[in-house]
Amino acid sequence: MKVKELITAIENGQFDENLKAVYVTDGFVAEQKPRYTQTLTEFGELFGFDREVSIMSAPGRTEVCGNHTDHNNGKVLAASINLDAIAVVSANDDNIIRVKSKGHKMNVVDLADLEPKESRYGDSTTLVQGVAAGVKNLGFDVKGFDAYTTSDVMGGSGLSSSAAFEVLLGSVISYMFNDGKISAVDIAKVAQYSENVFFGKPCGLLDQMAASVGTFVTIDFESTENPVIKKVDFDFSKSGHSLCIVDTGGNHSDLTDDYAAVRGEMESVAKAMGKNVLREIPYEDFFAAIPELTGKVNDRALLRAIHFYNENKRVDRAVECLESGDFDGFKEIILESGKSSFELNQNVYTPKNPTEQKLSLALAISEEILKGRGAWRVHGGGFAGTIQAFVPNDLLDTYKTTIESVFGKDKCYVLIIRPVGGTQVI
Repeated sequence: MKVKELITAIENGQFDENLKAVYVTDGFVAEQKPRYTQTLTEFGELFGFDREVSIMSAPGRTEVCGNHTDHNNGKVLAASINLDAIAVVSANDDNIIRVKSKGHKMNVVDLADLEPKESRYGDSTTLVQGVAAGVKNLGFDVKGFDAYTTSDVMGGSGLSSSAAFEVLLGSVISYMFNDGKISAVDIAKVAQYSENVFFGKPCGLLDQMAASVGTFVTIDFESTENPVIKKVDFDFSKSGHSLCIVDTGGNHSDLTDDYAAVRGEMESVAKAMGKNVLREIPYEDFFAAIPELTGKVNDRALLRAIHFYNENKRVDRAVECLESGDFDGFKEIILESGKSSFELNQNVYTPKNPTEQKLSLALAISEEILKGRGAWRVHGGGFAGTIQAFVPNDLLDTYKTTIESVFGKDKCYVLIIRPVGGTQVI
């Protein structure tokens, strides 16, 4: 359909079922419809209303357990959420990709130039370039298109706005030019490749995989070429709890060194033992080697390694609890994960600015309200941004009101788990 036809069709409810397949509830569908029509209008104003268009979506993700394990080939439990990035897309014959994200500059990529350049690290255009290059390297078709995107995945939130954007681009290329045949796993790998090689950020694969695959998933990265992905059979809506993400403020953009240090220090332990990543070393061998490792690597590296090994065990136990319906046991594991992240992995505040501890404050307030009933932990990469809380529904109003009195109105997001990852909606 052309832009104005599609606007009318959405307003008339013609695509309500398409939207419900992604956003689950009638309430969330009703919220999305004006967002979709506004994005279509802004596409039309920029690229022309006389264009045949499609609409793609890719979700943010919440890390449920497995904090900072993926980059050393560990295990994670994650879930896609209802906050997402969407793109109105139309093919062109220019061999050029143009992507305009609301509030940001136009990204323009000539498909004849798909080589990474270190001088351009950190430029968002390189993410578009990297996804195109990664898909092409897999042998799929990549052609020119014009896209306008909007996102309600907050930047710096730990919900992975950049991964949602990268997976969105991969989904566009898959559905527009390859009949949707690029697998979710391949799209995730392409997204990571783009961020590592073209954007210059040493991220793991968790964010991209969770956004691309969708729903509750456990991912074992022992083989990064063929990660083991398993959907977890658990209906969170019947748990009697809500999933809250609290945005405490702060931005992740100046924390690249902190993230890199977590990975680098874990890998320094592995390399001191003749391996590349911790997953290649049995825990018993690592623990027995601590006396000889002391002095070869820094103390924090050893603490972070202990966190890594035990966090992998917690992921397995969390999945077992969910699959057996033991939600109280699950919450205990989440609390253990949060304690280990704070004490051993040490990613709740940055050592660059130790007096600013908004995450620590949010965790302390959560404990005061939820102790004995809920669970709370740092969320995502940490150092700034968000915490996660599993809140009993009868405490939800109290929790949200108290938290927002400290961190601001609408800073406590009550989320649903989305059943699909990167997809074509219309």
